[in-house]
Amino acid sequence: MNNVILKAEALDGYLTEKDKENVFLMESVYREVLSCSGMFGIDNAEKRGQGEETLIRLFNEMGTMMQKICKAEPGLKVYSFLTPDESHAETSRLIAKLRDVRTEREEFIYYIQRAYEMLFKLAFGGTLGVNKNYLIVKTPVSEPLQNFAVHKIPNIDAKIENTVMCVMLRGALLPSAIMSKEIQEYSSHGYVTPFALFRIRRDDSKSENDMEYILDLDRSFFNLERLDGRDLIFADPMNATGGSLVTVVKYLLEQGIKPRSVQFFNVISALKGALRVVRALENCTVYTLWMDPVLNSAAYIMPGLGDAGDRINGRDVEEAPRNIIQLIADYGSNIARLYRAQIREIEETVLGTQK
Repeated sequence: MNNVILKAEALDGYLTEKDKENVFLMESVYREVLSCSGMFGIDNAEKRGQGEETLIRLFNEMGTMMQKICKAEPGLKVYSFLTPDESHAETSRLIAKLRDVRTEREEFIYYIQRAYEMLFKLAFGGTLGVNKNYLIVKTPVSEPLQNFAVHKIPNIDAKIENTVMCVMLRGALLPSAIMSKEIQEYSSHGYVTPFALFRIRRDDSKSENDMEYILDLDRSFFNLERLDGRDLIFADPMNATGGSLVTVVKYLLEQGIKPRSVQFFNVISALKGALRVVRALENCTVYTLWMDPVLNSAAYIMPGLGDAGDRINGRDVEEAPRNIIQLIADYGSNIARLYRAQIREIEETVLGTQK
């Protein structure tokens, strides 16, 4: 079996002493959060109210701490820390819907799509008012003559038409298609990103402190030549530890690949995982809609939103996990039609029919 393995201790080696101190402080505050969570199940309204007040205070405290940490690190771009106050309510409500145990799969996918539209604007919005391209569109109106419309779009071709979408399988598949679709829509040439598919998993029998990240090269699909000198985009809804991304990028670097940039797009990122990524990888930027404070012992984000891959794709049957083509089929005809250019690229990558 042709595997590349990265261990958690190697990841932690990239953290600075200040990073470790910040992570420890965040974990200390979150222990207080957990200690007051039990007050929500009691009948005493006064004590329940006190618990709510304490919880609000602690989350505000952690938010202030994370904002200060991220401000000092140019590689961390957090939507809720960088955008105007009027944008925060939309972001907070969206994240709340994604976290909610009552949010079912179809609605969860809808909010994931919205999240990645917002992340795209976070990454490229600073240049949306600079230079213009024009689109001429044929409309359905043909009386008295065929009608056309002219629309201005921002000229960001140089920023987006060198990109390759790098998919860390399962939960990252649909978010990657969404990002690729956004790039296609903002490209004046209708550029569709090439895809690279990496089969990587965590060894969930291990804890966060001794976790291993296993890249299965035999079940991955990518062309190294199409990655060299390119802007590599990874779109994974959750960045817990950063281990999967670092494993893939370090492998590519060892193969002599020199990306122009690495961009990591997450709906939620744990502080520790985000710090590991920007410390381990040069010229890498993490764009995240929301920063969560800590990881639990199993390397899940807290408070988190559960397994995003399962909530997007549904659970696999243990003895018969789906392959990439089966996952696409399970998305259904609506999503398949919406992302048809992206799915065609993915199929060509998997089936080896790239030109």
